[in-house]
Amino acid sequence: MTIGIFSDVHANLPALEAVLADIDRRAIDMLFCLGDLVGYAPWPNEVVDAVRRRRIPTIAGNYDEGVGLNSDDCGCAYRTAAEKELGRQSIGFTNNAVTDATRAYLRGLPGEMRLGFGEGSGRRRLLMVHGSPRRINEYLFEDRPDQSFHRMMEEAAADVMLFGHTHRPYHKVLPYQANGVTAYRHAINTGSAGKPKDGDPRACYVILQLDAEALASGGEGLDVEFVRVEYDVEKAAGAIEAGPLPDAFAEMLRNAG
Repeated sequence: MTIGIFSDVHANLPALEAVLADIDRRAIDMLFCLGDLVGYAPWPNEVVDAVRRRRIPTIAGNYDEGVGLNSDDCGCAYRTAAEKELGRQSIGFTNNAVTDATRAYLRGLPGEMRLGFGEGSGRRRLLMVHGSPRRINEYLFEDRPDQSFHRMMEEAAADVMLFGHTHRPYHKVLPYQANGVTAYRHAINTGSAGKPKDGDPRACYVILQLDAEALASGGEGLDVEFVRVEYDVEKAAGAIEAGPLPDAFAEMLRNAG
């Protein structure tokens, strides 16, 4: 079983198109989106339309939730007055740009998705959220203590947890003891398809390989690949600079920061 997962497109249509084109060249059995389709770039309706046309199962990100409710609050953790002003302009633009159909779609997105794989002791419970199982806008950074991930995933009944929101990809393998045997949990941040913040401006998504036989026999049967995709960053940055959105968002795409 091969699963593709992307997140945090943030209205960047050229990036989304590049990701989907790359996925089309691969043998993907299932494809999911972890939310934040809109915000910061000029194509919120086009991005939503592309996801809807493909019927990609999608959960709500905090930005989707804010725009779906026509709120002036995206649930973002802006730290400075300058960041808050940029955020105010972004959500104001997005609320004015989206169609009624786009807003209704965003408002109807679920908060999480779950899958189960394997049998018996090898069964794996996979949870997909945007921020965390606790809050749609909670930031789970890589330096969070392992015990915090263990506690969170145990409470959420998840062996594999996929999430976005920080725009910084990573995979934490979390061993623990269960009935005298070493077992593993996996916390996987999918990074950002449309607004990376890890210094690499390429779009990012994840391919998850699940081996059903290995899972059924109690093995791990799990492989995680982070895929980086080149796209026309200047097209996206230029479109931002040519419109009413702050030019700072264009530089964020160029610098991936």
